[in-house]
Parts: sequence; C-alpha cells; structure tokens
Amino acid sequence: MPAGDLTWGRRFLCCAPVHFGVVYEINPWMHAEVAVDVDRARAQWETLVATLRAAGAVVETIEQPEGVPDLVFTANAGIVSGERFVPSHFRHPPRRPETEVFATWFARHGFSVERLPDDAVHEGAGDALPFGADRSGGRPVLLSGYRYRSEATAAVPIGAATGAVVRPIELVDERLYHLDLTFCPLDERRAMAAPLGWDRYGIRVVEELVPEPLWLSDEEALAFTANSVVVGTTIVMPHVPPAVGRRLEAWGFDPVAVDVGEFLKAGGACRCLTLALDVDLRAG
Repeated sequence: MPAGDLTWGRRFLCCAPVHFGVVYEINPWMHAEVAVDVDRARAQWETLVATLRAAGAVVETIEQPEGVPDLVFTANAGIVSGERFVPSHFRHPPRRPETEVFATWFARHGFSVERLPDDAVHEGAGDALPFGADRSGGRPVLLSGYRYRSEATAAVPIGAATGAVVRPIELVDERLYHLDLTFCPLDERRAMAAPLGWDRYGIRVVEELVPEPLWLSDEEALAFTANSVVVGTTIVMPHVPPAVGRRLEAWGFDPVAVDVGEFLKAGGACRCLTLALDVDLRAG
C-alpha cells in the first residue's frame, strides 16, 4: 500500500510561544530552574510551521495570553470530531485555564463545543489519536492513553461526544506521560509505536489495531521519535534516528527533522505543538 493515505493531518492549530516558559513542573522533563531561550523557541516554532506549510498543510493560529505558558502545546486543547470540539479537562491546576481559551477559539470558528463531565479527566489529542475502524461496526477507533494525565473512565463520555470507539490503554512510564509520546499514526496501515510506554495489554491492543507497526527502541522512544506530525508522505520529526529513517523511506515517506529543543525542556515536541483540525470520528 502506498504511503500518505492518512485521512487527516492537512489542517492544524498552532500557538506562537509568546509567553512560553517552564514555570512549574508536572512531568519528569520539566525543571523550573532551566531557562527557556525565548528567541530560539520562537525561531524553532516558526521553522516547524513553515515546514508543515511546505508539506502542504494549512496552519491556523491561536494567540497565547499571559499565564498559560503551555498553551503552545495545542495537542492538549481537546479532541476534534468533524465540526465538534471536546475541550480537555486538565488534571493539573496550572493548565486548567487553557480550557476556556481553547473553547472560546473553537466556538468563534464555527465549532460546537461539547464539554466532558467534571469528573472525566482527559488531556485531548495528547492522549487520544485515531487509527483505523472497529471491525464489528466500522466506526473509527480512538486510541486513548490514561494514567498520568488522563483517566480511563473518560473513555465513555469521549466516545459519546465524538462517535468513536475508544480503546483505552494504560501508560506505564512516567517519562512517556501522554499517548502522543508513544504512538504516531502514519497512514491507514502503519504507525510508529513505543512499547516502552505501555503494559502488556496495551501492546496487544496496538498489535491487533496496527497491521504494520514500526516498533521504536527504548532509546528512540525517549528521544520523542513518536511525537511527530504526518502531512501526506512528509513526517516532521524532532529528530530522525537512522534505522527509523531508513524504514520510513522504504515505505515511501520523507522524514524531515525540525529542532524543537526549547520545547523539549517542557516535555513536548512536534506533535505536542499541533492539533489536527480535520479529524472526523463520526461513522461514515
């Protein structure tokens, strides 16, 4: 099967790092004493956006108010399904103000906003990525990570809100605290997958779901290799490990490395800095 047939990933929401910094610690990568080079972060973000656009993607932007330094990680805004937006319900208090910023943007841009119940903790597309369809009914499958930043119990309301079949898998390495650090859909048959991040059941779920997985080594996983953005046959990556690059090229993809080192200080890379706006999880 030729590469590049992913049905989403041509339109993204990004946020320029106007007020970005590591000012609190909510994952093992964050150290508040480590300063962010603001100018370098802006240049890295602009290169990422330019690379996405050169690959054929449309990039829309949201302004970053003061007081929400992690708003740049738009993958955590929520979940998109067609013209519906389900805002995140963040576990950590410092990130909770982001919810209304994103909900306001989506409402103003023609999306209907559907809230999760108050007890449904979930951090959006950072912990939920679509892949394939359910074999029994043909509904889209949404793989959803839980433990560190999201709860397994959010699967039911997310499924009701989006129309997808939600398959929860437990994340077991705190360094890989979001699903998008362990899983990257490439096309309708292939995905990069980091087994370091899952328990045995989660690995079986991915084995059953993905016909042709590209299994990442522990070293590749911890270098955020899976936190990449796919635009057709272009794969925008924080770095390209040689073995991974050779496999991707053999499949017909064009891996492109973009330095996002300033954002890695906060535990995020290329995928974290984008939210796909063209995902549709409704059946048919």
